[in-house]
Amino acid sequence: MRILHTSDWHIGRTFHGVDLLVDQARALDAVAALVAANAVDVVVVPGDVYDRAVPSADAVAVCNKGFEAIRAAGAVIVATSGNHDSPVRLGAGAAFAAAGGLHLMTRVSEVDRPVVLEDEHGQVAFYGIPYLEPETTRAELGVPSARTHAAILDAAMDRVRADLADRAVDGPPPRAVLLAHAFVVGAESTGSERSISVGGVETVAASAFDGVDYVALGHLHSPQTLTDRVRYSGSPLPYSFGERTHRKAVWIVDLDANGLSEVVRHDLPVVRGLSELRGTVDELLEGEEFASATDDYVSAVLTDPVRPLDAMRTLRARFPHLVHLEWIRPEGDSDLRYREKVRGRTDLEIATSFLSDMRGEPTANELRWTEQAFAAAAREADGPDRGEADAVERIA
Repeated sequence: MRILHTSDWHIGRTFHGVDLLVDQARALDAVAALVAANAVDVVVVPGDVYDRAVPSADAVAVCNKGFEAIRAAGAVIVATSGNHDSPVRLGAGAAFAAAGGLHLMTRVSEVDRPVVLEDEHGQVAFYGIPYLEPETTRAELGVPSARTHAAILDAAMDRVRADLADRAVDGPPPRAVLLAHAFVVGAESTGSERSISVGGVETVAASAFDGVDYVALGHLHSPQTLTDRVRYSGSPLPYSFGERTHRKAVWIVDLDANGLSEVVRHDLPVVRGLSELRGTVDELLEGEEFASATDDYVSAVLTDPVRPLDAMRTLRARFPHLVHLEWIRPEGDSDLRYREKVRGRTDLEIATSFLSDMRGEPTANELRWTEQAFAAAAREADGPDRGEADAVERIA
């Protein structure tokens, strides 16, 4: 059986306020093309199909069109909900959808009820573990004292392994593929994922998934291999400038009669690149070194000595997909500049300068009061004044 592992579609997500639905539709078309070109039997999507619990009508339309393209390419789809999805909404009509080859596994109570498919070697059981929020799922999994993701996942995996053992009573157990949405120890986040920490404890160990042939993980947005059997596919598109150097991909997984046979990475086409630029407005408009970024989503840092007016509109003449802009003073860090400015000056000189900036030139009386305040503060820092010291000596 051949399986394509993709995840974290986040349909409906925006990028610095820009609608990504067109880009997401193209990415899903690319996944469907890989399904057709590689004769994939099953596509697994472990969570965050949508970017929000209540997706827009347009987001639902793009997602459904993507599902339809994958099914038309010849693959069955197995998907779970993530921490962005609503299990109830994503799973609505799951029984009806399953008849058409779309299996939506969003119920915590059904983690030990796999979708069972067959190939020439026998059965393959697909178990779906949706995102497990400890506070809301511990009672349902029968572990009311659990407080961490690791404890909750252990309870879910105990049910999965028990089901596999039951299926092996009258013969060999089926080969097993697990879909899970979690943050596994040793993996690296990209910065565009929403935290799933509860009390600061969000990670689980890769060993928690022992007992299955392949673990298709979702949640983190870059392709990662934790073990030969435990992998993240990452998202099909970059969702932060921190991902600008990542090449998005999917895994194509082959199972033979004995279980996992081979896993091959397939890079996805770049729908639109990401570029971070730095320079003055004129340099960005005229510099040949920036020509390659004209079709990218662009984040620009302006170094003009004076804040330029209407820079966003001006720069979009060359970079129509400019989505983020900031201006910094070319001198560098303001704290460093201030320290340099006050270096070698007395407290009174610094205070006088402050008063001048805030209220205008201080009067002679204000300067005298300021000087007296500094003198009093200095005496207090040195200890009790002379009068207090003399009194102490007389008492002694």
